Amino acid sequence: MTFCVKEMKCLLSSVVWDNSNNLFTVGSGDPDAPKSEIAYNNTAKVILSKYGLVVDKNILKMNEIYDNISVEKYVIMPNHVHMMVIINNSGASGSPLPTNNKLSRFIGTLKRFCDIEYEENIWQKGFYDHIIRDENDFLIRWQYIDENPRKWLIGKDEYYT
Repeated sequence: MTFCVKEMKCLLSSVVWDNSNNLFTVGSGDPDAPKSEIAYNNTAKVILSKYGLVVDKNILKMNEIYDNISVEKYVIMPNHVHMMVIINNSGASGSPLPTNNKLSRFIGTLKRFCDIEYEENIWQKGFYDHIIRDENDFLIRWQYIDENPRKWLIGKDEYYT
């Protein structure tokens, strides 16, 4: 799922190239051959703002509060959050509850917790969801979250502003 900041303002984080491990020595395997230190791994790093730190704290809090929904993976981008959740879809009597109802309450609570700390509402209404139907879809979404910071830096993120 994805939820966004009002007017797509970049309040939550910054994305930067991670230079901590970028530069490394490349050689041919011949100890006498010249070596070059120009190879880069092109990884990106997300640095959370004060707003992003509140989101991060409250996502972790949601895992403690909700026993029927668990956050499996997420990334806090500058103006949006991508999140994968698992929903235990059974009601008190064992009958299924509508997934969108549980998810709406979950996201509404998360946004409200954040807004209380911000002392303002920063979120757009609603969210974008996608039901993962099989393992391949799961792996695609997992990889999308992993790669999203890098895509942001090269201008390929659909929410890039």
